[in-house]
Amino acid sequence: MILTESNRVEAFSDGVFAIVITLLVLDLKAPATRGAMLHDLLAQWPAYLAYLASFAYVGVIWINHHNLFTRIAWVNGGLLWRNLALLGAMSVLPFPTAVVSSAFQLRSHSDERTALILYGIVGVASAATWLLLFHFLSRSPRLLEREAHTAFFAGERHRAVIGVIAYAVAAACALWLPVAGLVIICVLPVFYGVTSSGWRRSTPEAP
Repeated sequence: MILTESNRVEAFSDGVFAIVITLLVLDLKAPATRGAMLHDLLAQWPAYLAYLASFAYVGVIWINHHNLFTRIAWVNGGLLWRNLALLGAMSVLPFPTAVVSSAFQLRSHSDERTALILYGIVGVASAATWLLLFHFLSRSPRLLEREAHTAFFAGERHRAVIGVIAYAVAAACALWLPVAGLVIICVLPVFYGVTSSGWRRSTPEAP
């Protein structure tokens, strides 16, 4: 098994997060109707909300990713593939964000439902990649910094499971009440931000 330092992986990942977070703003459009600028700006409120929710989500994921790699000294093929899966899920996020924005501006209940289900599916995929990553690291002590402990990553799996369940619930809620699904996807970045330092602070960091 070939082990390499983690610096290049973190740098590449940072670049992907930067591109994703930049692409989110492209869905905000300048008004094009003469004499109706204020109306058109206000009418785009779903785009602002979707942008803020996804910006917060990507930002928190980047913070979590950074905190993750402060505990990783080496990478191997297994970690590279799991990290790539995480980046793949995150790179898709601007698309469902734009779909949610468009659906709520069109004011179609069926479109809102479809858009939030799509967003929920992407959210489930993203949380699932974190689950795979945490599970892998909980069983790979040789990749970790000396002060890190596999028990930390075993505990972090709970956060990933909560994400899988919560995004699935958001998609399910959207079938009946799209606004409820929208609220859930807006609240989830707050949860991940509050717990960004770890699910259990009491988890031992040294053997």
